[in-house]
Amino acid sequence: MFRPLRPTLAGQLLLFQLTVILLVLAAVAGLSLAQSAAVFGAEQGRRVVQLAESVAASDLVRGRLPEPAPAQTLAPQIQADRERWQVSSVTVADADGKVVASTNPLLIGTYLPLGAGVLEGRGWRGEIELGGRTELVGQVPVLSAEESSLGVQLGVAVVGQEVPTLAELLVEATPTLLLYLGVASVLGVAGSWLLTRRIKHQTFGMEPREIAGLAEHREAMLYGIAEGVVALDDQHRVTLVNDVGRRLLDLPDGAVGRTLDDLDLTARLRDVLSGTVTGSDQVVLQGNRVLVVNRMPVDKDGRALGAVATLRDRTELAQLERDLGSFRSTAEALRAQAHEFDNKLHTISGLIQIGEQDEVVRFIDALNRHRQSLDLSIGEPIRDKAIAALLMAKSAQASERQVRLDVAPGSALGPLAPEDSADVGTVLGNLVDNAVDAAAGAPSPLPDPAWVSVDVRDTEGGVRITVTDSGPGVPPETAEEVFAHGFTTKAAAGEHGIGLALTRLVCEHHGGGVHVANTADGARFTAVLPLLGGRTAPPRARANDG
Repeated sequence: MFRPLRPTLAGQLLLFQLTVILLVLAAVAGLSLAQSAAVFGAEQGRRVVQLAESVAASDLVRGRLPEPAPAQTLAPQIQADRERWQVSSVTVADADGKVVASTNPLLIGTYLPLGAGVLEGRGWRGEIELGGRTELVGQVPVLSAEESSLGVQLGVAVVGQEVPTLAELLVEATPTLLLYLGVASVLGVAGSWLLTRRIKHQTFGMEPREIAGLAEHREAMLYGIAEGVVALDDQHRVTLVNDVGRRLLDLPDGAVGRTLDDLDLTARLRDVLSGTVTGSDQVVLQGNRVLVVNRMPVDKDGRALGAVATLRDRTELAQLERDLGSFRSTAEALRAQAHEFDNKLHTISGLIQIGEQDEVVRFIDALNRHRQSLDLSIGEPIRDKAIAALLMAKSAQASERQVRLDVAPGSALGPLAPEDSADVGTVLGNLVDNAVDAAAGAPSPLPDPAWVSVDVRDTEGGVRITVTDSGPGVPPETAEEVFAHGFTTKAAAGEHGIGLALTRLVCEHHGGGVHVANTADGARFTAVLPLLGGRTAPPRARANDG
């Protein structure tokens, strides 16, 4: 299919500049013609008046004008004056304005159009029609020089210069205008070429239609992908953000053009977007979302132009990880219990084989008492079945790692709504896992076995969870970063996760919060969760702390 040729950028710029030059030249020509006409009127007007005064002061004109038929005697004189002065016409009229002598014989006998005040003895200049052409004339009264009639007006002397037409003025100015046009055309072509080279360099040699197509493709790509995209310049100003990025970061409509410090972003997110924190797949919290951010610097010829960051919403994935973690925790608990029961069954089998039936009974009674004690220490104060089961599973896992898990005296938790129970389980499970890791990974042996204490209590409209461990504690300078960065307490060992990030996210979703403080024994994490779904039954009365 044939496509019409489109002008290049250089051609468009040249055509545009030539059009501008022609318009400017037309305006210059108009001003030049107007100025020429004004100069002609001023200079020639004074000249024709002076020449008319000379004719009016001539003794021949004064002497012959009162006589009959003065044309025969005045004609040679006025014709000589016209040729000598290089004017268009010289005319003499009587006191009534009737032409009696003129260099144009056709005017003799006609009446002149006289200016205001000429018949009253005053001079006048202006344009009139004489013989079918427009002339700029000077009209001066001819006064008598005789003593008997001194000052009597005998007639009017008129000297005229034909007014040039616009075409004549334009022809006269053509050489100058052609010079202007040539100089302007050369300058325009040179300027257009230089401007085209600069624009070509800035646009990487692309034509306007190619730039427009690239912009359309970029818009389609940016707003068609499921990830958020944020572009920043070298001053950390937002230059572009797609709809997904605006939604993930809760940015206002006027975010483009503002710096990161002007936007409502967390300190961690600002550090990642500005490049203060580097690395791929950085986990950050923004609002109630867990985001994964990747930042790519943009350089051109060794000069930093800014950066482009992509954002992925990991909130739903974190929920899946949380659910998977619950299944993994259950599997680990079952494996630990199976391992423990295998040991007990092996003990019972051995006692039977050596004929110690009475010892078997005593061993089973001891196991039963331990089970009842565990049920009393966990199942009695924690009446939400899911939370109680979670603590029993965590207790078995902690025991395998040589960590004692205790439920603090005074703990009391009534039945919860399913959605609240799931969120409380998430927070409690994450905090216990981090506490067990910290206690089990203490760098030096302690005089007492490693331990974790869990205190779960009903509060007014919510639940307070306190988990204390015997680990090394949390450095004060990183007490808040463990939540903001989305790291678990295993981050010190090089394992990154989002356990504590999810803990804070769930707590803030409920309108609560979580914080950490160091104690004499280790670290204490305290989380407060207001309930969203209410309770399935009234909570039991709390036992006294002691």
